[in-house]
Amino acid sequence: MNIDQLRKVCLAFPGATEQIQWGDDLLFKVGGKMFALAALEPAAVWISFKASPENFAELTERPGIIPAPYLARAKWIALETRETLPSAEIAQLLRESYELVLAKLPQKTRQVSTKGGRAVARPPKGSPSGTGRNTSRKKGKL
Repeated sequence: MNIDQLRKVCLAFPGATEQIQWGDDLLFKVGGKMFALAALEPAAVWISFKASPENFAELTERPGIIPAPYLARAKWIALETRETLPSAEIAQLLRESYELVLAKLPQKTRQVSTKGGRAVARPPKGSPSGTGRNTSRKKGKL
């Protein structure tokens, strides 16, 4: 997978953005939180991304995959080269990373990020009609 293919995969996720940070690193974010980081210049690792705890343990046992520098405690892995894994597997792992990060975002941020910048209005709890008033009465004092 080259950098253009990587960008195509990551930017296809709803609400995903990219930015260059720390000199020559390309970051992919959702809701302002990173889900993947790629080196644009030659470096010790090519790409880093979040993994589930189960996948983190399994993947770091494979050759060419290491715990990501500075991010390993958050269960991020790093691929040392572009050839470490097939493109299809990288795309699948990037999707998982995106979903893990998205799931940790506050609900309002998740809605705005995945709905193209528009929050979804929902009726308040206890309001079956959606009018904003709670029409149910509690027994006891009024």
